Amino acid sequence: MRSSALLAMAVWLTVLASPAFAQTPAANTRRLDATVLDEQGLPIFGAQVTATLPAANLSRTAKSPTERFTLDGLAPGVYNVRISAPGFQVQDVRADLTTQTAQSVEVRLRLAGITEQLVVTPTRSEQRVADVPASINILTHEQIEQSPAVVADDVLRQVPTFSLFRRTSSIAAHPTAQGVSLRGVGPSGVSRTLVLLDNIPFNDPFGGWVYWTRVPLLDTERIEIVDGPTSSLYGNYAMGGVINIVTNRAEPRTLVFKPQYGNRATPKMDLFASDVWGKLGVTMNATAFNTDGYTIVAEEERGSIDIPANVKYQTASGKLDYNPTDRVNLFFRGGIFTEDRSNGKIGEVNDTTWKFGSGGVGLRLADGSNVDGRVFFDRQKFHSSFFAVPAAVPLRSRLNLTLDQNVPTDAVGMMLQWNRIFQFGARSHVLTAGYDFRWIDGDSNEQTFALATGLTPLLNRVSGGTQKIGGAFVQDLMELTGKLQLTLSARVDSWRNYDAHNFETTIATGNPTVNNRALADKSDNAISPRAAVLYRATDRVSVWGSVSNGFRSPTLNELYRQFRVGAVLTLANENLGPERLTGVEAGVSVAPTDRVTVRGTFFNNRVQDPIANVTTNAAQTVRQRQNLGSTNIGGFQTDASYRVNGQWAASAAYVFDIAKVHEAATDIAGVNLTGKYLAEVPKHRASFQVTYTNPRFLNVALENQFVGHQFDDDQNLAEILPRVSGRNVIGLPGYSVTSLTASRTVNRNVMLFVGVQNLFGKTYYVGTNPTTIGTPRLVNGGIRLSVGR
Repeated sequence: MRSSALLAMAVWLTVLASPAFAQTPAANTRRLDATVLDEQGLPIFGAQVTATLPAANLSRTAKSPTERFTLDGLAPGVYNVRISAPGFQVQDVRADLTTQTAQSVEVRLRLAGITEQLVVTPTRSEQRVADVPASINILTHEQIEQSPAVVADDVLRQVPTFSLFRRTSSIAAHPTAQGVSLRGVGPSGVSRTLVLLDNIPFNDPFGGWVYWTRVPLLDTERIEIVDGPTSSLYGNYAMGGVINIVTNRAEPRTLVFKPQYGNRATPKMDLFASDVWGKLGVTMNATAFNTDGYTIVAEEERGSIDIPANVKYQTASGKLDYNPTDRVNLFFRGGIFTEDRSNGKIGEVNDTTWKFGSGGVGLRLADGSNVDGRVFFDRQKFHSSFFAVPAAVPLRSRLNLTLDQNVPTDAVGMMLQWNRIFQFGARSHVLTAGYDFRWIDGDSNEQTFALATGLTPLLNRVSGGTQKIGGAFVQDLMELTGKLQLTLSARVDSWRNYDAHNFETTIATGNPTVNNRALADKSDNAISPRAAVLYRATDRVSVWGSVSNGFRSPTLNELYRQFRVGAVLTLANENLGPERLTGVEAGVSVAPTDRVTVRGTFFNNRVQDPIANVTTNAAQTVRQRQNLGSTNIGGFQTDASYRVNGQWAASAAYVFDIAKVHEAATDIAGVNLTGKYLAEVPKHRASFQVTYTNPRFLNVALENQFVGHQFDDDQNLAEILPRVSGRNVIGLPGYSVTSLTASRTVNRNVMLFVGVQNLFGKTYYVGTNPTTIGTPRLVNGGIRLSVGR
């Protein structure tokens, strides 16, 4: 039924994008011809030309595999023409088609470094990367296209500061293990990083993790990653940074269909369509994915209960943009996501249904200020079962059902933001102020079973509550001189949990247990200031530094939901308090030529009362979420990019990260955690990419990722047994994997592609007890059919 719905949507969108459906008025007879070259006069292939008619609020875009473009069917008027190409600086020109029926322009683009790109996330306003005192990474649409990955988290792994709680891809990982961490700040299933989709919260409202399979990759224009504390603007979850997924704007008569197929019986279909009718723009996207997956337990420990972990998901969404004037924008987005997983053991499954929507208005007022207001909602149903694996001969030949969970969650939220530029003599100020709020209500409806047999239901438990969290923020971005910029921002957050409960009854008798009770309300406040300074020493060298505070309140999941992974049971803790972070950063950016950019950042983050899964028994089979004393995460990161010419480019990045428990309040299970390394944070991460771009011949991207040794538990004791690795190995060894993508443009409407992840079939380890392995070699290939784009 779901596949039929997607097929129906595909047919509708095909009609939508067809020329017959969007007839061009007879009066629209103007034509713009453009030739795009580099500074040496050599042709640039695959550039994009966008012509905007401000008076009518209309926009047209063309993209061609050659250096020449034609935009026809244009209405009379004076157009702003923007020309862009991967690796080059954007250039704007004007074309007057008021009286002329045609005009030709030749544009020569300059090579662009990372610092020339525009971002909106770090300061909640558009700025060049070079003008932002923060560590920023951008994945462009072209980089996403060049990746062989079929899910968003595997695309993001090319940025070394990015990691999930465990090393496993979302192709095989349980959703609750997909919490994102930047620079290793508090890795767990719960994210310490706020993920946004067009500035709307994307994290799971109940647990804070991220469904990376929900990300509409074909509809993604770019992904902005801000490392470091950003709570002064974004509040909760942004303690470790922000990831903003920016989707495409509507374009006339555009249709992109991307079917592909991979090994392990892995079909995927992506669809994107858009059109513009006067002042109304419409975009739609849909994705269907299925895979047989792979067996995640290492072969040496594998038993009869182990089967491939696999996933099947479908998602579809649409967005309406209406611009009645050039000062007003209205939008609405809605969609649905469904996912079904087998988690690698017979009978152990989870599934999710998620409906979401958002809407808002953007206004440009007469005094030059801008106002942006948004509302959004989420309605989600999550189900998961958990099995224990008792000792048996042969190994892993028995399993017992221990827990079955259903977690319905409702959430609503809003955001209001204002900004304006003020000029005081030679000084300019960009003032921003706003408020956001979120209300979340959820329960973990659980049925437990006898551990010894997995057959006898023991308890019914309903554990959950309601959470309200809101905050107000203000920021002043001051240009003190032509070279010196000062940024001051602060935010006040308030959160409250209420109607909390743990209703628990014995199934055999129907009587409440001793744990059946209403739980106390909890509330707290946090102030998150930030001060940052940026100094432009020359046109090509800038240095910056910042001091900031971060904040994160415990989620409903951490407070009220328990879970099991293998033999380890992790308990909830309704007494958890908020985490608070103090961060210091200093960075430098150098662009010695237009072709080369080098950046480096030192960072240190001290987290007070971090929430961690702490072992509570000597057998290491029971853990509980607890506030530790403090942790410290410090190190440095660096990246470099070199564009040889319009076709060849190379880049590399590296992160050195020391993440340890700085102070533990108590000795747990006889082990003092002070000085222990944080689980799931390697000291070293690195990546390297080289690309060759020539749409008339071949596009090739080669990428290598390296992840160093890391520990898999809080005590730094868990080990891979000799029967797997050939020797006793405490923690998870480092590994290196290589990926390759190649594509060939047949014509302006057809492109063929093939991609390989883990090109050499490297076996690497992602977990202990049992030993589990990461993504094997995955090969996929397909065709990209496009009209109008």
